[in-house]
Amino acid sequence: MTRLFTIPSIALLTVLLAPSSFADTALKNTSYSKVVAASNITWGYLNPLRGDKSPGAADLWGDRTKDTATGMLVRFKKGFESPPHIHNITYRGIVIDGQMHNDDPNAAKMWLPAGSFWTQPAGEDHTTAANNPTNLIYLEIDSGPYLVKPSTEEFDNGERPLNLHRDNMVWLNSSELNNITAEGVKFTYVWESNAKMNGSLIKLPAGFTGEITTQASEFKAVVIAGDIEYNSVDQKKSQHLSPGSYVESNGSFTHNITNKTNVEATIYIRTNSPYQVK
Repeated sequence: MTRLFTIPSIALLTVLLAPSSFADTALKNTSYSKVVAASNITWGYLNPLRGDKSPGAADLWGDRTKDTATGMLVRFKKGFESPPHIHNITYRGIVIDGQMHNDDPNAAKMWLPAGSFWTQPAGEDHTTAANNPTNLIYLEIDSGPYLVKPSTEEFDNGERPLNLHRDNMVWLNSSELNNITAEGVKFTYVWESNAKMNGSLIKLPAGFTGEITTQASEFKAVVIAGDIEYNSVDQKKSQHLSPGSYVESNGSFTHNITNKTNVEATIYIRTNSPYQVK
């Protein structure tokens, strides 16, 4: 299988929306946020009929059993390897912990470590395997429900898969970007769609204190690596967010973030509008 990766146009990074005063007022009046700490997540099974033989799963947003976009956490035991199968919809995966493999049934293992990204097109036959004692991913779909079907039902939907090892990602720093002015912050796109939705990763350096501002009608963020302290006007006190934690907002909003650790923190962001880090 040939795995292709196209870097989205960097010109998109320079685009800033300028909403009308009416739209701006409407956003401010309807803005809200939600925070889910990893320590408070309720787990179930990706395939409840298989019980503890199934990977664990927890929806962060949406509902994977319905026809809607969804973001979920999925965890795998060491040595897990699925039989060949297909999915009815395309999904994206980001490794949070451990090592994951996702490829054609006969492909040699290519282990993707934490921070790696992959896509699995609807209808394509594949297997998924996990290698470490603990393995955790963030999995995202644009429509549902999320179903597993036999390889005999495979089809070509025109999309092509991607395995992007974290060491092959192309990162831009604040001096190369208009929407990121905070020193030491890095940015990369991992996908974009014709629906003006996109997914990106940002790295916040050790000791970072700053904010992410957005006016998006959809802004969703998942902590992929590192630990951060989070605060906003909706929070009575700062919250500690470890990998797997989730934040969302709608409308004009400011997310205050501090990285008190001595290592970088990585955050995945899904949004339909540019955001600023400062």
